[in-house]
Amino acid sequence: MNFVFITLFLSAISPSRLPQDIPDTLLLSNHVFDNKIKSVQLYKEGWNLSYPIASLNSDEKLVLHFDLLGDKPASYNYTFIHCDKDWKRSDIFPNDYLDGFPENPAEDFQASFNTTVSYYHYSITFPNDRVKITCSGNYIIMVCPADKPDEPILTQRFIVAEDIAHLKISAHRPQMTQGNNANQQVDFTLNYSGLDVSNPYGDIYAFILQNGRWDNTKKNLKPEFYGNNELQYNSLSDKNIFRGGNEYRYFDIKSIRYQTEYIKKIDFVAPNYNVYLLPSENREFKPYFYWQDFNGKYYVAVQEGRKADTDADYVYVYFTLPSKQMIAGGNIYVSGALSNWAFDSNNIMTYNSEKGEYECTMLLKQGWYNYEYVFLKNGENGGSASYFEGSHYETENDYVVLVYFRNPRGRYDRVVGHAILNTLNHMTN
Repeated sequence: MNFVFITLFLSAISPSRLPQDIPDTLLLSNHVFDNKIKSVQLYKEGWNLSYPIASLNSDEKLVLHFDLLGDKPASYNYTFIHCDKDWKRSDIFPNDYLDGFPENPAEDFQASFNTTVSYYHYSITFPNDRVKITCSGNYIIMVCPADKPDEPILTQRFIVAEDIAHLKISAHRPQMTQGNNANQQVDFTLNYSGLDVSNPYGDIYAFILQNGRWDNTKKNLKPEFYGNNELQYNSLSDKNIFRGGNEYRYFDIKSIRYQTEYIKKIDFVAPNYNVYLLPSENREFKPYFYWQDFNGKYYVAVQEGRKADTDADYVYVYFTLPSKQMIAGGNIYVSGALSNWAFDSNNIMTYNSEKGEYECTMLLKQGWYNYEYVFLKNGENGGSASYFEGSHYETENDYVVLVYFRNPRGRYDRVVGHAILNTLNHMTN
């Protein structure tokens, strides 16, 4: 009898009806499962280009935006999954990290207005009156149809941080490695005097993200020196070193009446608008040139409308990348937040041997966009932008440092500190 009671109790508080046939590598990542779902963005309320990081027990809120293509709305519910530092399901239950209902309806949605492509725009703001988050850590927000809770349409990562530990970050051109003209090194010092840590070398882990991306993260970093409640991550190896990359390519499609820079032509073939970008140049061996970008993000905007969320139209955007020959051993992708940093059929480029160019067509919402061309070798998960973009130590990038603490007596990884550095103001030679 006691065993039955315990089983029923655990099933009531454990993550209910989580999809069982989807691998965690997809479920616990930034992923879109339904091809009718577009323009997924998660950021801090009031700051469209921010990273999805909120401070625990603060007034900060995060907002998830997405569109459902079509002329009929759907009923969606959302839930949260707590993860460890390596984005695996943690050992705590929803009632351990949530105050409120574990599953809630997405009630804020509106129909598009005067657009050639019909859609419904959804937004979910949290924490809210229905649910609050009570623990720091890595999280997934999962959105599912109300009648199909085990068939998610999307998942997105976000961070809740306690900010007990304090960070000092710097970035500079590497001095002790090959390719120092193409790379950037991130050093930082962590003061953990606000934590009760018995084994700082074994219980504290640091991660570095470049421009908020998870595909090239430096993971589980350990300090070179520690003492006096400080850990120093000043690497003489390559573990703190990133390819600097290049400033992102960009285009502006907030207007479908006027051609802006890098747009060759705009035409309308019923029922859609088509935007043709100028052929992209190969920047691999070109000198560095600075211009202000969004570090791979995009910003939804519309010139011939009042409310971008619902007045911005969807248009087909045509990318072309001249190349005298097809590159063997992998594929070229149009990469950035416009493709959710993924490598799939939505952003893969095909080679046109007659024209000598790679081509790709994407359905995108009006706004300002950043992108780059990435080569992904067969069998690998991380791509390289060096083939067509080049890499420079001067390139402006954001670096996000996250610090995790796992108390040996605890059951989950806490995020006890985070900081963001932009190299434009803090880069040294």
